[in-house]
Amino acid sequence: MVAIEIGQIVQDFAVIMIVSSVMALLSYKLRQPMVIGYILAGMIIGPYTPPFSLIINIDVLNLFAEIGIILLLFVVGMEFPIDKLRKIGKKAFVIALSEALGTFAIGLVVGTQVLHYSLSNSLFLALAISVTSTVIVMRILEEMDMVKEQASTLILGVAVIEDIIIISILAILQSITSTEAGQVSIGELVISILSVLAFIGGVLYIGSRVVPRLVNYIGSTNQPDLLIVAVLGVAFGLSFVAYEIGISVATGAFFAGVLIAESKVHSVTKVLATPIRDMFAALFFVSVGALMDIRLLPIFIIPVIVLVLISLVAKFLTVFISARAQGFSTLTALRTGFGLSSSGGELALVVAKGGTDIGVTSSFILPMVGAMTVITTFITPYMIKFGWRFSEIIASKSPTLLSQYFDIQKRLSKFRIFKKDNRK
Repeated sequence: MVAIEIGQIVQDFAVIMIVSSVMALLSYKLRQPMVIGYILAGMIIGPYTPPFSLIINIDVLNLFAEIGIILLLFVVGMEFPIDKLRKIGKKAFVIALSEALGTFAIGLVVGTQVLHYSLSNSLFLALAISVTSTVIVMRILEEMDMVKEQASTLILGVAVIEDIIIISILAILQSITSTEAGQVSIGELVISILSVLAFIGGVLYIGSRVVPRLVNYIGSTNQPDLLIVAVLGVAFGLSFVAYEIGISVATGAFFAGVLIAESKVHSVTKVLATPIRDMFAALFFVSVGALMDIRLLPIFIIPVIVLVLISLVAKFLTVFISARAQGFSTLTALRTGFGLSSSGGELALVVAKGGTDIGVTSSFILPMVGAMTVITTFITPYMIKFGWRFSEIIASKSPTLLSQYFDIQKRLSKFRIFKKDNRK
């Protein structure tokens, strides 16, 4: 085991925090999401950026990044107690399942047949483009003062369920692709799926009866330091259990957050955990940027553009069609489609790094997804802003267009009858 000097850790940590804060401030001034600033900070200090790397040991950054993934998904899970998940409804579940699986299938076909990537690369790329950044989308809707509209509520519900679906599929992918040469039998695939379902079911059934009561008891002591230590113990404990049974630590962290959300002190817990989450989440995004080899940019820039366009079209069509099939109006279906059409975000980076961590994806996959995230983060506000207006125009004209269509059909039918009578 190679010993790491404390001086190296302190130096790397100082460089990471200083450069990250500068780039985050720059992103804030430019009114862009700070995640972009963190990714760019990682690219600046990383080992692939000439003329030299500003950090000494990349393994230290990767360690912080893994902790960041756990805390990031833990706090995200705290937003969705079990009752809230139940209230989202079957319609949102159908739309989310159609979007996630539809985009995943299309992305897999494009990856293997069009871009000619390996199956492992295509699987993780397809899953990454199936993700929608809930945080970015909801922040944009808040700025537009449209959070209370039906489409916004539907977008949130679909995004929540989609996150759970993506996390579950990631756990399955990591389990089956980590086998030797990626050769998986039907039996191994079934075992992997059952392991994920058993873990989620066990956590929700048993954990919901134990963890909230324990957290409430600890919260009754009115000791914030004891409370935060206890809930972080739950987060890392379930992440460790998930890791031991061969699924993603993100899965364990997410559902640990769901269990904490069931407690009466979850709002206090969230306030306590958020600053810790913010610091380590920033380290995660910085690590993603540091691992992005910008020298490969000429190689993957065209595939990135192709995948961005494919994800936009696939997600919009699957959401719109499934929303209309569930009985939603044209306006709501269009707005929901535009709101969920852009892929990327923090979970997409988690997916890409998940393939890198187990060594089944190529070195260009992570920078590809990082580049896609940067692009889609830039265009998402415009997609929603102009998509919302476009939806109103289409929805207002759709009854007129339909009446015109039926009027034309009626005239054509009369013309055909008239033509037949003349022939007689």
